[in-house]
Amino acid sequence: MAELFAYTDGACSGNPGPGGWGAILIARDGEAVVKERELKGGEANTTNNRMEMLAAINALEALARSSKLTIVTDSAYVKDGITKWIHGWKAKGWKKKGGEIKNLDLWKRLDEAQARHDVKWEWVKGHAGHPENERADELARAGMAPYKP
Repeated sequence: MAELFAYTDGACSGNPGPGGWGAILIARDGEAVVKERELKGGEANTTNNRMEMLAAINALEALARSSKLTIVTDSAYVKDGITKWIHGWKAKGWKKKGGEIKNLDLWKRLDEAQARHDVKWEWVKGHAGHPENERADELARAGMAPYKP
């Protein structure tokens, strides 16, 4: 049975500024790639964290049926937010001690998108030569390109 992976990345030119996100969905049977799909998009005025989140959200939302997958991200913000912080926020009615939750709209969307799946989250160091992370970064930059002046 094939294993499913999503490699995600976000990019921003200025923070805030034009941004893009990229995701690669790969089904592997052992080392062999069975199927692969690339996704990308962007916005004219956004932040790096929002683009990192949208990469993961779009990867999850692109899956037509409930799936078991590993999401590999270079964003500690996304990984820690969805695996650690979100539980406290939800328990407090989507609030946190000390003020508002930044990017609340996307945290709710990511929570909803993840709920349909069995997701394992992994962090990798960005810009460190990880092939799929580098490709996701290229997709994010391509997604940002139409919004750059």
